[in-house]
Amino acid sequence: MDKEQKITNNIKVPNKDMEVLKKYFSHCFNKSGNFDIEKFKQELSENEIDFYKESYGMDWLGKSYARLLANDSATTLLKEDEEFNKNDENKNSENLLIKGDNLEVLKHLSNAYYEKIKMIYIDPPYNTGSDGFVYEDDRKFTIDEFRNLVGVDADKAKRILSFVDSKSNSHSAWLTFMYPRLYIAKQLLKDDGVIFISIDDNEVAQLRLLMDEVFGEENFYSQVIVRANSRGQTYNQIAKTHEYIFVYTKSNIGDLSELEKNGNNSDLNLVDNIGNYNIRELRNRNPKYGRHNRPNLFYPIFINPNKVDKDGFYPVSLKKTDEYNIEIEPLNSKYEESCWRWGTTKFNDNLNSNTLNSNVVGKKKNRGNTYGIYEKYRKTTYKPKSVWDDNTFLTETGTVELKAMGLEGKFDFPKPVGLIKRCVELSVKPDDQILDFFAGSGTTGDAVIQLNAEDGGNRKYILVQLPEKIDPKKNKLAYDFVKEELNVEKPTIFEIIKERLIRSTKKTKEKIIKTKITEKQKEIKELENQLDLDNKEEKIKQLKAEIKALRNQDLGFKIFETMPIWEDYNFEADELDEQLTLFDESKLTENDLKALLVTWKTYDGIALTNNLQEIDLGEYTGYYASYKLYLTNKGFKTENLKALLEKIDFDKKFNPTSIIAFGYHFESKNLREIAENIKSYANKKNIDIDFITRY
Repeated sequence: MDKEQKITNNIKVPNKDMEVLKKYFSHCFNKSGNFDIEKFKQELSENEIDFYKESYGMDWLGKSYARLLANDSATTLLKEDEEFNKNDENKNSENLLIKGDNLEVLKHLSNAYYEKIKMIYIDPPYNTGSDGFVYEDDRKFTIDEFRNLVGVDADKAKRILSFVDSKSNSHSAWLTFMYPRLYIAKQLLKDDGVIFISIDDNEVAQLRLLMDEVFGEENFYSQVIVRANSRGQTYNQIAKTHEYIFVYTKSNIGDLSELEKNGNNSDLNLVDNIGNYNIRELRNRNPKYGRHNRPNLFYPIFINPNKVDKDGFYPVSLKKTDEYNIEIEPLNSKYEESCWRWGTTKFNDNLNSNTLNSNVVGKKKNRGNTYGIYEKYRKTTYKPKSVWDDNTFLTETGTVELKAMGLEGKFDFPKPVGLIKRCVELSVKPDDQILDFFAGSGTTGDAVIQLNAEDGGNRKYILVQLPEKIDPKKNKLAYDFVKEELNVEKPTIFEIIKERLIRSTKKTKEKIIKTKITEKQKEIKELENQLDLDNKEEKIKQLKAEIKALRNQDLGFKIFETMPIWEDYNFEADELDEQLTLFDESKLTENDLKALLVTWKTYDGIALTNNLQEIDLGEYTGYYASYKLYLTNKGFKTENLKALLEKIDFDKKFNPTSIIAFGYHFESKNLREIAENIKSYANKKNIDIDFITRY
């Protein structure tokens, strides 16, 4: 089959909703492919579905423009930092750091990473008035173009275009900025995916309504309060010490099982022969309950004070003996009768033959020489609370972390690693993919690197950051660091993020992975010296596998960046005329063609980290991956076509279902020859192959 595609400057977010409509309501589309909404309404009305014109929603000046941006074509290509990516630690890495406007990058990722991301964390501009946020957009529409694109009258089109050109930092400007980015981000999340967004008071109300619109009110999961500042900032006579994190799911899946199953409960900080545990008082602390209304829960428990374990716990019993001779009744702090939380049957069920490892113990209290009865709490799942006030979540902790890496003063208000770790631990499995398209100081990447080293996980990160210039007047320390230490002529924030990831991987390798490998090697030696041990070989084998996994940790990352589509790249006219300036493909360099390949493969659903394989077609090189063969170089001849057909027949690993040629590098007769031969040739593998000419 021969197709022609004008893709290179027409990369958009796939409209899956429209595909569903075309599948089930194809008769509601006209010859031009336009959707007839009135016919659709009539179809639904016949099925007794009522329409309501009034509804609850959100509107702002610029909303129609924001929707247009979400569906408008990308204006860039993607190119690879080949020199960096070919380094040993990076060449096989599945982590990504992408330089560019995050809206452009999200559009490029929308096919290859559609429904592939398990978690998104972003820390967008807060629009505080002092954080430098203003809305800027380099797209230019005439009033008539915009009016026709979004279906508004000329006056409203003029108002909106004037607004987006005004470099505003109003609520409307912030919403116009955020909407298209969130709209596309939602497409990238898996069905069970989760998004975490940090925000403060300035836009918290607007963000909640915007998230309800984009993700659906039913998919709201939580609004978390994070203690971010221990001293507080002046705020209407109240010292503000907190920020917020909104948590939304991709779809309404009820309780997020991952938020309960994957949390590492740091409260379980004691260990016995059974495993990790903590303790909680067995006495029922509800003042409504006591001996008067729960007599079956009021009984004495006896402690053996002469036998104590390493944590200060004493064995207990329901029977008084010479050993178990200290009697404890459930009394409150005022020594009034209360009751236990368990009856005697459950109490006995939680005792075992080795009483020091039972799930109920005695312990001396802090006040006086008194004892209490405690349950060993072993629950490994828990529901996270809506207030996060650990010191590791403080912004100042993030500052200290950067200082320890030699990056002191390079970022204002960096997010701490512990905060991102919490979000990751609550929502992500050990082999999931995480996206942060407001990468900031690079904390998300640092957190993923550390978590993988700590638990042997294989989480992958994608970080996106605009190459924002560093103003030497505002941050001379950062400017001088990038220019003098990193040797970058035009310092940007991107270079500091890159350096942080490099330093994080080095530190993790030296301090976490090396230590863990040493510990596991020591365990192996100890096991080898034990003569009578069940499953000895199996345990050694497991430890060796864990050491291998640690040594094979993905501690690299690949870098890509956006670049403008080539100047004068014009192929919109159906007929050529004398006034039309033809695109001069002779200006294209080898690097331009490489950028074309990167952009096309990503559009075709191939991950950025998947390299294209060079295919020798008899002194002509093609590029192959995921059943797609790209022909972008000049000089394709009949003998190369013959070599291609033979390779399809005899190379077991070469099975292209699409052959894609860069039209400007082929003469029309060559394209016809390839198309006709591919169509008529009965290859021995019976592969149905599409031939596509792409511009």
